[in-house]
Formats: sequence, structure tokens, C-alpha cells
Amino acid sequence: MNRFKYLAIFAVVGICFALTAPKIEAQVTINIGTPPECPYGYYDYAPYTCAPWGYYGPEWFTGGVFVGAGPWYHGPDNFQGYVNNSYDLRRGYKGPTPRVGEKPEPSKRPNQVANFKGNEARDGRGHVVAAKKR
Repeated sequence: MNRFKYLAIFAVVGICFALTAPKIEAQVTINIGTPPECPYGYYDYAPYTCAPWGYYGPEWFTGGVFVGAGPWYHGPDNFQGYVNNSYDLRRGYKGPTPRVGEKPEPSKRPNQVANFKGNEARDGRGHVVAAKKR
């Protein structure tokens, strides 16, 4: 009987502690910092290196300023823009890419890529989407 008595006391004490424990809500904050300053935009996947001229189509730029990609995207929810993924490092591109902080060459205006040949449509968060008819 003593064992049952002790078990009952421990159970009551345990329930009391459980009921009086303060509730703590978890808050997760992820600071991804500022987007890299790249003259022609940056790849929409980590490590977010600068993309070369011709990777993004003109719809990705407003007044010559890149609208963003990946976690820094700041365009409309239904945005769809074209990229030429032959300039993608993951697809074997080994050509020149600008460094963070470089300025665009005067002859290569980022919002006016002549004869742009986009071969993939994406939303601002890097997801491939069905291409709208142009």
C-alpha cells in the first residue's frame, strides 16, 4: 500500500507541475541580410553569386534596377520572368560573371538585353513556372 501511496503523490505533484508550467511560444527569426549588389542580378539559389549579363530578361528590371530573386524578391505575387539558363553555373556555364559591387558596363544595360532568348520562365522565388505566351 505504501508504494501505491507514493505513486499517487508523485502523480499528483507531476500533474501540478505540468499544469503550472509557463507556456513559451517559439519565435524563429531568420536574418538573410541584404541582397548582393550585382549589376545584372544574382542567381536565385545559394550562395547567390552574381549572374552574367543576359541571364535575366528585361522584365526582371525596373528602371535598370533588378527586382530581386530568391529570398529577397520584392515584385508582384504573380510575377513571371524569363531567364536564359544556358548562363547558369549549375548547367555548366563557365563564362565571365561580375563580382558583387561591380557596376554594369555602359554598353550592357541590364533592362535592355538585345535579342534576349529566354528558355525558362520563373517566378521571383526561383520556381520554374509554365511560360505565358508573349
